[in-house]
Amino acid sequence: MPIYEYRSVEKGCSHCSRGFDVIQNIKDEPLTECPQCGATVRRAVSRFSACVMETSGETASLEEKLSEYESEGKWSHAAELADKSGLNDRAMDNYKKAGYNF
Repeated sequence: MPIYEYRSVEKGCSHCSRGFDVIQNIKDEPLTECPQCGATVRRAVSRFSACVMETSGETASLEEKLSEYESEGKWSHAAELADKSGLNDRAMDNYKKAGYNF
């Protein structure tokens, strides 16, 4: 279930003026009053952060070599490299393009 943030619209208690979180079902109606003092509250826009995944140099060079083989039509080379690297789906696709029947 999502966590929603609420803040007071008018002067409220320390609980709602700083803001508070509530776990609610997505289908639930938003709160309109602070559960502690009864002041009017509104859902706040939550901040979020993004996660950036960096790949290692080894992974990048593997991807570069595979793409090079595939763009040159060297399907069997690409299939072998993908197979050795544990990229089974990609290896099977390249084996099929190379004409192997499985």
